[in-house]
Amino acid sequence: MPSWDEIINQVESAPNGVIDITRKEYISKLAEIRGRNVICYYSGWLQDSQGVQETSLLDTDMTGFMTNVHELDRSKGLDLILHTPGGDLAAAEKLVDYLRDCFDGDIEAFVPHMAMSAGTMIACACKKIYMGRQSSIGPTDPQFNGIPAGGVLEEFAQAVAETTSNPSSVPMWAQIISKYPPTFLGDCKKAVEASQKMVRTWLETGMFKDDEDAEDKARNIAEWLGTHANSAMHNRHISAKDAKAHGLKIVDLEDDNVLQDCVLTIHHAYMASFERSQAKKMIENSNQKSWVRIVR
Repeated sequence: MPSWDEIINQVESAPNGVIDITRKEYISKLAEIRGRNVICYYSGWLQDSQGVQETSLLDTDMTGFMTNVHELDRSKGLDLILHTPGGDLAAAEKLVDYLRDCFDGDIEAFVPHMAMSAGTMIACACKKIYMGRQSSIGPTDPQFNGIPAGGVLEEFAQAVAETTSNPSSVPMWAQIISKYPPTFLGDCKKAVEASQKMVRTWLETGMFKDDEDAEDKARNIAEWLGTHANSAMHNRHISAKDAKAHGLKIVDLEDDNVLQDCVLTIHHAYMASFERSQAKKMIENSNQKSWVRIVR
């Protein structure tokens, strides 16, 4: 497996386009190793923290997935490699429904580095998740422009409790609560309930489909991932070890050196691609198809 340094050296010493060749070569190699289709969904948010809108999961990403699913032999199933900060909840829901329908639910997720928020939700919709020691998923509690919906509900509950026990605190809490627009509390409650229901349903009908206690497992994991108080920070990193301890079906990449080398080489190649281009998002498959969002 070429390391990060080796890939960078290849890029520096070779003609333009070599990194694209390396990336596609190893995506095809992974498909050969696994005997399955491969689609990589990669975001360049780590290279451009200011371009959050363009690097997040959006409805427009569906075009990229449709392009990449076209002409695949769907009977082979799908290995979905994820590297994303997450994004729009409705876009994630539609994407999961689309991919599950296309591949009859035969989807396995790979997280070489990070699949956060809605990216974690997509991973939970798969039959299993491959992670390494360096990999992270994240909490799935919804956000409104960076404001945690669960945090708003907690704050309001605290306001009710304190103003009931200490009426003199009403003016202080009135000032705090007044910062929220009308219906915001209700929207937060609905968003938390919807996100947890999605994860619970996807786990129950996918990862735990054949388990007798599928309902209990799915509910416990959905509440663990989707409750703001459990994580405190929306960007908190959840390791493979922690995910496994809470019941998710995690496969350690370290168990198969050949597979690990191939997956991490793909990851390094994408990171080098984002470092050296204006690409913000890339969706590619093992049939050499690419959909790239470039922002100049």
